[in-house]
This record gives sequence, structure tokens and C-alpha cells, in this order.
Amino acid sequence: MDAEIRNRPSFANVRVHLRAGEGLIAEAGAMASMSPTLQMRARMAGGFLSAFARRAFGGESFFINEFATDTEGEVVLTQSYPGDITSVTLQGTSLMLQPGAFLACAPGVKLGVGWAGLASFVGSEGLCRLKASGTGQLWFGAYGGIIERELDGELIVDSGHLVAYEPTLSLSIGLAGGIFSSIFSGEGLITRVRGRGKIYLQSRALEGLAGWVNSHL
Repeated sequence: MDAEIRNRPSFANVRVHLRAGEGLIAEAGAMASMSPTLQMRARMAGGFLSAFARRAFGGESFFINEFATDTEGEVVLTQSYPGDITSVTLQGTSLMLQPGAFLACAPGVKLGVGWAGLASFVGSEGLCRLKASGTGQLWFGAYGGIIERELDGELIVDSGHLVAYEPTLSLSIGLAGGIFSSIFSGEGLITRVRGRGKIYLQSRALEGLAGWVNSHL
């Protein structure tokens, strides 16, 4: 399998070339184009209960699309909003993703849900997040550019900018400052991320875009 992320960072898409016998799993609706030599079938990831948990608690589609070929071919995948896409190679490890971030993965990556905690719920991201684990390549996207950081300690993050993080990190909710500053600064509640591991942030927040659009309607 050969993959290339193109048109970064504003309008990123992924071109994946599959050889005979290789496969790819992608989020429903992510396919922009594909070779006629590829076969695509929709299925529930991990069965009904797992698919239901992904939809109800992870903010993802009930079905996923599986691509395969007996010869070779390519598929182009994209996300529904403008922004960057990045890839991570899991090696028996896991990554927690915000709702809507997942784009595609190799067949060796398993999709489930993991407990995100009260901080995620208050930040309007739900009590659970999509959890990708196993071995293989994983692609996910963001609104705006993607910022990758190796954390060893604590980081204060606006909830709308948190895209993905390793489960070795813990999240808690807090105020951006004092009560007065938190209310009138426009920052409100923030997420404190603690521990050691990788964290991925997006340079823009969809809530900010929604607020900007509403102010002009």
C-alpha cells in the first residue's frame, strides 16, 4: 500500500494505491474517486454493537467502507470540511480521536470507543471518543492545520482545538482564568491535558467558524 497526502494544509486529500490482495477501511462518504478495479462494500465495523457504539458515543458513521482489489488500483479520500490530514502508524498502540476526525485506516487497525471523561462531555465532544488501536496506518483530519506535540507535563487546550491524543494522557475541565476573566475573555471553560504522550491540535475551531457565520446572518 502506497499513500500520499496532497493539497496540504487547506484542502488535503489522501491518494492510496492498493496492490493485489491489499485492503483499506474508510469513513462512509470519504471516497472522492476510485479505480474501476477496486471493489467497495459497506459494513458495520466490529458488528452491530460496536458500530452502534461508534455512532452513539464516538460521533462516527454507523457503517464504514472497505476497499479491496484482485489486481491494483487507487482511491482518493477527502473530508467534508477544509483542513489538513495527517497519518500515524500504530504499532500495537492506540489513539483517541474527536468526533468526525477519522478518515481511514489499514485493516490491522481496530475501531472502537473509549471513555473520554467529563472534560470531553462539557466541551461538547461527548463522554466517549473513537478509539483506534492495533497495528497499521491511520489517517485523520482536522479543520485548519494540524499541530503535533509531545507532551510531558501539562497543557491547557481549548476543547474545540483538540483533535487526537494518546490514551496515556488524562483530561480534566477547568476555567481559563478567574471567573470574571473566564466569562468576559471569551475563553470560558478549557481542558487541562496531563501526562506523557502525543497530542494533536487543530489551528481552527468549528465553533468559531459557526459563531462568525451567525454574526453575519
